[in-house]
Amino acid sequence: MAALLNETDLIDRILAHIDGKTTDKGSVVWREPVENYHSPERFAAEIAVLRRVPMAFCPSAALPEPGSYIARTTVGTPLLVVRGTDGVVRGFRNACRHRGMKLEEGEGCKRAFACPYHAWTYGLDGSLRHVPGEDGFPGLDKEAHGLVPVAAVQERNGIVFVTQDEPLSDGPLGDLPEVLTDDYVLFNKIEFDDKANWKVLGETSMEGYHIKALHNQSFFPYGYDNLNVVELHGRNSRIVFPFRRIEKLRNMPREEWSTQGRITDVHQLFPNTHVSVLSSHAILIILEPVSPSETHWVVYQLAPRLKNGKPLDIEQARKDANFVQESGILEDRHAAREIQAGLASGANTHFTFGHYEQAIGHFHRNLTEHVDMLKAERSERVRALAAVDGIA
Repeated sequence: MAALLNETDLIDRILAHIDGKTTDKGSVVWREPVENYHSPERFAAEIAVLRRVPMAFCPSAALPEPGSYIARTTVGTPLLVVRGTDGVVRGFRNACRHRGMKLEEGEGCKRAFACPYHAWTYGLDGSLRHVPGEDGFPGLDKEAHGLVPVAAVQERNGIVFVTQDEPLSDGPLGDLPEVLTDDYVLFNKIEFDDKANWKVLGETSMEGYHIKALHNQSFFPYGYDNLNVVELHGRNSRIVFPFRRIEKLRNMPREEWSTQGRITDVHQLFPNTHVSVLSSHAILIILEPVSPSETHWVVYQLAPRLKNGKPLDIEQARKDANFVQESGILEDRHAAREIQAGLASGANTHFTFGHYEQAIGHFHRNLTEHVDMLKAERSERVRALAAVDGIA
């Protein structure tokens, strides 16, 4: 993994930007066709991409012990993700092998999964353990009728990633930052829907060019407008939003400098995940595309067991999380819905992302590359079939 700025160098860059009234800037202007936000064909291609790259499913803290499971539909597929007795997290299609009924809803902790229809029962490893009235199914190969696994489940840096189908790439894992590696505790999970494209929603947290205009009464009084440190690494990006209180470090010895409580550290993990590390808590947001104009949010709120050597203050974490959720994120969601509504006006053929919005251009470049990889695969299959037909 490419090394991100260390704490001291990060603070140096932030203070230099404050003094110079500058910000990190990219070198490329990205023009994204508006059609890509509402085209059914493009949406279908994006869904195919999301199913074939490691996509964040939940934080490790959401599966704290053997038997812990989460059942959720992600990019159109009902999945069941569970931590086994060996501590390994596995993922399966959430469908009984008898007649296809979903085994579980929501989350919990169990020693086995019994289908609510006919009670076919599966172990935490997905194996078929029990069939009531098994003599009524002569010749049933129980080993061949375990739950169908996804292509891959990988637990890295405090996050569980699921690849549903044959991998297209390693997605965010090639350069994954160490964002949730501390001992985090999950204290809340919320889910809701928005009438906006998943990319429009995700773009709101990838630049600080809008802070004063959109967050004038929420974030701006505590931070700066259009002042960010941006690091592009692999397919991911890091966008740092400093608080005004960071300037107090000027009067402290460099060896005592710390970003704790002085920045919001946002990591965009390709393709649809955002991790924000704040003063007393962290937020993992998964934007689940439902249609070209609908998105399902899955939001995990976490806090470290120890902060500066002190035990977790869960009430402070809840207070801070509620402020972020009910102010800044609410404002971003409103902006995204208004952008989605504006797509119908026909005013724009492209959205233009300038030098202040380099993380957004980086995201679109990587998504477009993956869509093009799919197209190339399909073209190769067509050529191969044509060659076979020619031989025949």
